[in-house]
Amino acid sequence: MNYFPIHYDEPLFRPPSEADSLILQVTFGCTWNKCSFCEMYSTKTFRIKDEDEIIREIDIIAKLQPDIRKVFLADGNPMALSTNRLLKILSEIKRALPKVRSVSTYSLPSNLISKSSDELKELREAGLKLVYVGIESGDDEVLNMINKGETYASTAEGLLKAKEAGIKLSVIILNGVGGLNYSKQHAVNSAKLLNLIQPEFASVLVLSFPFGIERYKQKFKGEYVPMKIPELLQEMEEFISHTELESTIFRSNHASNYLVLSGILSRDKSYFLEQLHFAVNNPKIAGLRAEWQRGL
Repeated sequence: MNYFPIHYDEPLFRPPSEADSLILQVTFGCTWNKCSFCEMYSTKTFRIKDEDEIIREIDIIAKLQPDIRKVFLADGNPMALSTNRLLKILSEIKRALPKVRSVSTYSLPSNLISKSSDELKELREAGLKLVYVGIESGDDEVLNMINKGETYASTAEGLLKAKEAGIKLSVIILNGVGGLNYSKQHAVNSAKLLNLIQPEFASVLVLSFPFGIERYKQKFKGEYVPMKIPELLQEMEEFISHTELESTIFRSNHASNYLVLSGILSRDKSYFLEQLHFAVNNPKIAGLRAEWQRGL
């Protein structure tokens, strides 16, 4: 029987790229938890994990798995914690797990705005190397309809502030989140936002409906018109065609994606557009989640 010394308050989520990381739960749930598309933390009320319990878990893991190199801080947005609290956690990780080279976490843009530039630099120097941010859209109208609690301006401000502090960014855009009526403006303005931010990593996930499309329509502040697979791919084509990114690593390889793309946008943009154009005109193939990829 396998035994793991950390008791998780489930459901527990982490980015696909953190599969080999120690997942350290330092908060429970999400401080916002009002996005119309997100059901991740709908069963939880945000609360902070006891500091002594976190330290105890770090020490236990250090004895059992001393060679851990990466740590991911969960749940939804631990950056809502005070800087002193975060610095304490990062210090304990460094003390007990000296081989750790990178700590990452989810964050809302507003969490980043709430911290000073010096605080963000302190966190970077203490080991926080990467934040994952669900941008979802760069269009203010769409952001309002999905009740994101952020705007184009607030997202840009928060992420640029983190980037200037030396913290790397991994951002997510949601394909189809605005529906057919708002598809073009969602794609164009999302690309515009990424062009401004120039994140190190970007991915596109397809909107899903874990509790049914009617539930999403009820929470959507407008008329949501569902999109068929070719229309979702056209939206991605529109989005990528408007990007002007220098070295952003791009992926659409989540289980939700119909077309798998992986590469560097500055280098592989034409290739991606060719594959998307082909998929739009061959929807039956795209519907089978064609495994087109371009390795890094």
